[in-house]
Amino acid sequence: MHRLARVLDPFLLLLGATVALAALLPARGAAADVVGDAAKAAVALLFFLYGARLSTRETLDGLRHWRLHLTVLACTFLLFPLLGLAARGLVPHVLTEELWTGLMFLCVVPSTIQSSIAFTSLARGNVPAAICAGTYSSLLGIVLTPLLAALFVGGAVGGLSTDGLTAIALQLLAPFLAGQLLRRWIGGFVTRHRTALSRVDRVAILLVVYTAFSQGMVEGVWQQVSPWRLAGLLGTEAVLLAVMLTLTAWGGRGLGFDRADRTAILFAGSKKSLAAGLPMAAVLFGAQASLAVLPLMLFHQMQLMVCAVIARRLARRADPS
Repeated sequence: MHRLARVLDPFLLLLGATVALAALLPARGAAADVVGDAAKAAVALLFFLYGARLSTRETLDGLRHWRLHLTVLACTFLLFPLLGLAARGLVPHVLTEELWTGLMFLCVVPSTIQSSIAFTSLARGNVPAAICAGTYSSLLGIVLTPLLAALFVGGAVGGLSTDGLTAIALQLLAPFLAGQLLRRWIGGFVTRHRTALSRVDRVAILLVVYTAFSQGMVEGVWQQVSPWRLAGLLGTEAVLLAVMLTLTAWGGRGLGFDRADRTAILFAGSKKSLAAGLPMAAVLFGAQASLAVLPLMLFHQMQLMVCAVIARRLARRADPS
């Protein structure tokens, strides 16, 4: 139980509590409008801080390791989406159309940064490469994730409409660029208070989750999901994670990377970002966001538990003493 507690993400417990709150006390009417506006403002602030934190110099310096970064990006935005498209064959026998839409969205979300760095460090891998790989993935994901989502599940996200692109630009891209422009003056403050400001990330995500699941409760979308469908989703995600871990491990070796680089590719190329994906889902899916984010939330905890075990085993191999 002690080991399980160390693997479980405490923040996921907060997410579970937020979902329960939305089920018991969903926001309705005027309250829903207030919570929705607060969530949009929090998401804008979240991406503003992303921009203010991103060091342009470090990003450019990391380009020297371009083969590794291209490998991670190919895993994140090419292999994952191809597997998501293959999972379309599971509809309607294993997954519903709505659950597959959420799974497909999961497959186009950028890679995570924090946990990839943590696991790469634990496994004695190339930590600077993991930092840059996660940064590039998150940066490109602001543009690629909405475009790929519109391409593969266009009906669910409204396609590439002018209104949709405008919402993405105003709520995600504009705050990010503003943060980059103001980094010269506020970058030091943001860096010094990184721990305190990380709470903004969590508050924004919790607001997005509460808003999305409240809408789902009010509109009755959860009546469409049975325990059998949830089991099918979990099984599908377990296979997805296993395949990506295998491909990143074999691919890194086949491309001639050394052990440290292969470790960074393994963790950065097989994981998905909950922090980036949830705010994007709120913008892209609107009232349908509750089911769209469920696969990402489940995959997030699954990847943490599995990668924690793998990282510890790799650490023991690197340091047998």
